[in-house]
Amino acid sequence: MIAPFILLVDDEVTFVKTMAKRMTERNIETIMAFSAEEGLEKLKTNQNLDVIVLDVKMPGMDGLEMLKKIKTGFFRTEVILLTGHATIESGIEGMKLGAYDFLTKPCDIEEIVSKVEEATKKKRAHDEKIKDAESKKILLKYEL
Repeated sequence: MIAPFILLVDDEVTFVKTMAKRMTERNIETIMAFSAEEGLEKLKTNQNLDVIVLDVKMPGMDGLEMLKKIKTGFFRTEVILLTGHATIESGIEGMKLGAYDFLTKPCDIEEIVSKVEEATKKKRAHDEKIKDAESKKILLKYEL
């Protein structure tokens, strides 16, 4: 499998930089954003992202609001939410809004990596189905 391409979005700068370093060490291509607004801007210029690892609690736009925007404009990108123990309800709400999964902080790096890999496989399988359907549509057009 080609390395996953992810976006980490969290207002905790140290957490994001540490997590990005640990992901890169595991052959996961990672870009960083320190707010939901910055995350949406990076998503616009990196539309081939596989997964967004997104904190729920952030100042300004929170993770659930960003999730809604992602699923409106970039619905094929998978989202893994990070929640504190006090915000598990937010994680469940996020699943209802289309998140792939949620993890509670602090979380084990291997657990995040595993979820990122699973979500990447799901996203890429979905992309392949869409490409196949588009190819069949083109072929049918020329067969008629």
